[in-house]
Amino acid sequence: MTARNVLLVTVDQWRGDCLSAAGHPVVRTPNLDRLAARGVRFANHWSVTAPCGPARASLHTGLYLMHHRSVGNGTPLSDRFTNIAREARKAGYDPTLFGYTDTTVDPALVSDPGDPRLRDYEGVLPGFTPAVVLTEADKSRWAQWLAARGVDVPADIEDLYLPVDGYPGAGDHAPSWAPSRVGADHTETAFVTEEFLGWLDRNPRAGRDQPWFAHVSYIRPHPPYRAPEGYHDLYDPDQGPAFRRLTDRRAEVSRHMIHRSAAHVVGCPLDEAETRQLRATYWGNMAEVDFQFGRVLDHLEHTGLAEETLVVVTADHGEQMGDHWLIQKLGWWDESYHVPLIVADPRLAADQSRGSVVDAFTESVDVMPTLCEWIGVEVPVAVDGRPLQPFLHGAGSPEDCPEDWRTEAHWQWDWRDPVDHVPEDLFGLTMEQCTLDVIRAADHKYVQIADGSWLYFDLEADPDQVADPQEAAVAAGADARIAEARVNLLTWRMRHDDRTLTGHRVTSEGLVVRRDPRL
Repeated sequence: MTARNVLLVTVDQWRGDCLSAAGHPVVRTPNLDRLAARGVRFANHWSVTAPCGPARASLHTGLYLMHHRSVGNGTPLSDRFTNIAREARKAGYDPTLFGYTDTTVDPALVSDPGDPRLRDYEGVLPGFTPAVVLTEADKSRWAQWLAARGVDVPADIEDLYLPVDGYPGAGDHAPSWAPSRVGADHTETAFVTEEFLGWLDRNPRAGRDQPWFAHVSYIRPHPPYRAPEGYHDLYDPDQGPAFRRLTDRRAEVSRHMIHRSAAHVVGCPLDEAETRQLRATYWGNMAEVDFQFGRVLDHLEHTGLAEETLVVVTADHGEQMGDHWLIQKLGWWDESYHVPLIVADPRLAADQSRGSVVDAFTESVDVMPTLCEWIGVEVPVAVDGRPLQPFLHGAGSPEDCPEDWRTEAHWQWDWRDPVDHVPEDLFGLTMEQCTLDVIRAADHKYVQIADGSWLYFDLEADPDQVADPQEAAVAAGADARIAEARVNLLTWRMRHDDRTLTGHRVTSEGLVVRRDPRL
């Protein structure tokens, strides 16, 4: 059997440890678990950058940040890059989008300075047919859908995520506990799900004559941190693990200028009870997404499409959610980059990989080449990631990864701001110095910042990464390991230099093109 149809599902700001299948002590995700049971869960999967725009650019192109250079929300993605939608079109698909891709248009394609695309970073990735566009700036389709169902839509639709006025018990809880004014059946998540399921029912490609490719992009559990009724109090904020941070907030955030400035901009509440409620609300948003995704699985199973559809579920990046005294996604922290990945191919039905867990390091850039393999197009030469098929259909256990597979995860974060370059005023940094690279192995993590400073974490001695990096490195006599980490980081960058044309050579017999799979 071949995987005729492709369903790529992304969730926004979902931490990789927040799955019941991953052993989380509180969070329950029965439908994601259900998918993992008939597929493969990649437990050590990492986004290669943040925030949303850059992360999705890497996911869709298979390129590291240092190559696509869409370094922030609002930074254009060059049109010269191919992406999974364009590659799917080569294979005869009409890749269809439900949600958003956060793609900023390449200005070279725009001749009119009044073009609205130059005022909106939430454009659609070239190659996708947008069935439903739902962004922070454009919720018109959702508003129409709500109105058709008798919902009184406020002038500012974002008001639906305000708390219900006078909700019983709200005064006894932290501010994020009270439910949103939009019910669970009418959220953005429910809307996108309904539109996708309706498309499947209406679309002739959902039959047996022609394959389809759909990208369902859910915005939750991204802020605002408020859940609909029924999910708002699903989790007890007093449950769950302790936050990964020092008790002394000032001591932790003062160790580096990035942490100190981040705590001012995206710091979590100082009151632990309030942060615990924020986290419980975040988990509630996850539960709502899991429920709606369950409807998608039900539909695929009831129509027989599950037997013909490759399903991939992942996230653009993670969320700090109180760890290290932060929320949102940034910097060098594991919580911002460790994300879920589940790949379920119907051909796993009789394969020993079914329901397995892979602990090898995988990265978000691996998703695009994996999809290319499934739809039968050659992985582009420039792509940085590698197909994950060896873990899905290898001759042995999925744990028997290829000998040349990576032994670390890598990510990059860039915090420059061409509009308001505050770091220059505060720290004397140029925009080009506002970037960092991370190489994260099983037992250590090394962070190189472009101003020359660095951080080193011994993950065996300090798994929560709360010790002072420089002091810990000196105390552990880690000079040799730091030197090795620097060499590995440099080697990684050299090995992944831009290969757009390096794999090409014009010869007397014609053009030769070769991609070396051993990246």
